[in-house]
Amino acid sequence: MTGRAPGPYGRGMIDEEHVVRLEDVRKEYGDAAALDGVSLNVRAGESVAVMGPSGSGKSTLLNMVAGLDRPSSGSVVVLGEPLEALGEGALARYRRRRIGMVFQFFNLLDDLPVLENVALSAQLIGTSKRQARARAMELLGELGIEDRARAYPSVLSGGERQRVGVARALMNRPALLLADEPTGALDTKNGEQVIDLLLDLNQIGQTLLLVTHDARLAERCASRVIELVDGRIANELVVS
Repeated sequence: MTGRAPGPYGRGMIDEEHVVRLEDVRKEYGDAAALDGVSLNVRAGESVAVMGPSGSGKSTLLNMVAGLDRPSSGSVVVLGEPLEALGEGALARYRRRRIGMVFQFFNLLDDLPVLENVALSAQLIGTSKRQARARAMELLGELGIEDRARAYPSVLSGGERQRVGVARALMNRPALLLADEPTGALDTKNGEQVIDLLLDLNQIGQTLLLVTHDARLAERCASRVIELVDGRIANELVVS
């Protein structure tokens, strides 16, 4: 499959480069293996959905790519970086600068208004407050929620909260966007809005790796669907 050139949210990576490369990854917790010999590549511009029953290893796989967990064996290379070789400080910088993360339960800061929630991730890497706020307003406008910039998360709908989460994830123009059950806490209407948003992002070149139980999300947004069962890849479907 030919990867598409990244759009304005990416870092101008080479078309055919693997953004994510897992090779024979195993993760053990005590005597149990959450991942058991998983190999997976994601190219620039792809949207890959990982599905499977609870306990199949989906979240563990995403945590490996996010640098939140380390493999017991095997290799995890993201954007040319072998993550297992990085120290904790370097992994924190990698998460802030090179990837974006969207969570099922939004993970917004309730005591900050929307604009500050979104701008914070840019300020953490040294962007000035003025520049961060300008970038945040630009994203909120693109996502259709600029009128909520001064609102607090508690007064937003679920769909609005998830759009804020997506804006925050895109603040530092990540080459890779990770989403963990992004529609899992939403009703059907708000879930459809988030699916439309992720589809639009991928169509302009954003590379996506999604973990989901939502068949609608996988069918509409993914170019490939990976099924995990008991920590192993049981099936792979290319979506036409």
